[in-house]
Amino acid sequence: MDKRQAMGSWLSGPRAAAEDMGVDFGYRGQRLGLPEEGPGSIAPVGRRLGAICVDWALCLLIAYGLFADGEAASVSNWALLVFVVMSLLTVGTLGLTPGKRLLRLRVVSVRGGRLTFPRAVLRTLLLGLAIPALVWDRDSRGLHDRFSGAVQIRF
Repeated sequence: MDKRQAMGSWLSGPRAAAEDMGVDFGYRGQRLGLPEEGPGSIAPVGRRLGAICVDWALCLLIAYGLFADGEAASVSNWALLVFVVMSLLTVGTLGLTPGKRLLRLRVVSVRGGRLTFPRAVLRTLLLGLAIPALVWDRDSRGLHDRFSGAVQIRF
């Protein structure tokens, strides 16, 4: 094995190295019984990031309109509170936020059907901490989704 091949496998990560050895991981969502493409499949990361950006912009606008006192730091603190409340209410009742609706995504239970309200509370509180959302499994689910038994899908 030359140095470039070894460096390439190291930079590509353990998944690429395992795939080079013949391990088949399947597609994202296969372990959860979800289709590979189309409605009901795992939501793409780009759409999920777009949805959270839309939601955050909406929350900043609301926080600025309701709580602006001239300090940017206080507006962003209020925006986080608005984000948590909005996510809790919309995901807990409808299964989606305005950004998710715009980008045709939905949060559902891994077992199928709607996410229960207590699970939506857990998911929202973990999402508000941000760190659990940054740690993903091989199905592209953050820890906030794993701990709450949720998955984000296309609809």
